Amino acid sequence: MRKLLADAAHTLVPPRGDRHGPLPPLLLTLTVVTGLVDAVSYLGLGEVFVANMTGNVVLLGFALAGTAGLSAPATAVSTAAFLVGAVAGGRFGGRFAGHRGRLLASAVSVQAVLVTAALVTATLADDGSADPVRYTLIVLLGLAMGLQNAVVRRLGVPDLTTTVVTQTLTGLASDSTPGSTPNSSPISTPDSTPSSTPGSPHNSTPDGGAGLRRGRRILSVLAILLGALVGALLLRVSLTLVLGVALTLLAAAALVTCRLSATDAAWVRP
Repeated sequence: MRKLLADAAHTLVPPRGDRHGPLPPLLLTLTVVTGLVDAVSYLGLGEVFVANMTGNVVLLGFALAGTAGLSAPATAVSTAAFLVGAVAGGRFGGRFAGHRGRLLASAVSVQAVLVTAALVTATLADDGSADPVRYTLIVLLGLAMGLQNAVVRRLGVPDLTTTVVTQTLTGLASDSTPGSTPNSSPISTPDSTPSSTPGSPHNSTPDGGAGLRRGRRILSVLAILLGALVGALLLRVSLTLVLGVALTLLAAAALVTCRLSATDAAWVRP
């Protein structure tokens, strides 16, 4: 328990000289944003995900089967917007490959612009459920989350994907079983941010091994849960309120990252 709490504390307040510097708490902030945005999209825009693409593909299958209440076009548009955003994130990753701080600061700033556009659209719309407004919001938020996912993958911080919790929960459960090998490198999967991302030399060693990251994993799950919970509660008031909270978090993350990335510290290097 003491090690778990210590790891959680180091994730929230990284010690001086940490390999990933301020990236873990910043990515936890983006994880909360993910929960907020998916609350907006699923509960407010007609049961479609803009961040959780695993769930979105499953929903698309249900929709194609004719399940009532689901829209195949909306789900397909969301997936397409996410992919376009991910392509843009890949371009950002190539442009700022040598400086992780500038990469994150630039990407989060663009995300903030996209969420601002979504907020303005929702505020000015007379009927937020009308198809033109709904699809505009889906596209803007899908672009933002695709960009976030691609950039976070490029950053290569273990166990902080900001969206996918399946692998995180699997790691928590499997590493706690007798005979597990917590210090072995996790196997990369298409839906997870691997400990060693292609083009990035990150591995689990600088973080103390997978067995010492349980606190970080728990925080990751709690962050997306918190975002979803707060988003669902605030939606009872208005959709624009949820988008406003998400925008506030993104703006804060962008400002903090810009300030902290104006350095040549070890964490900014890939």
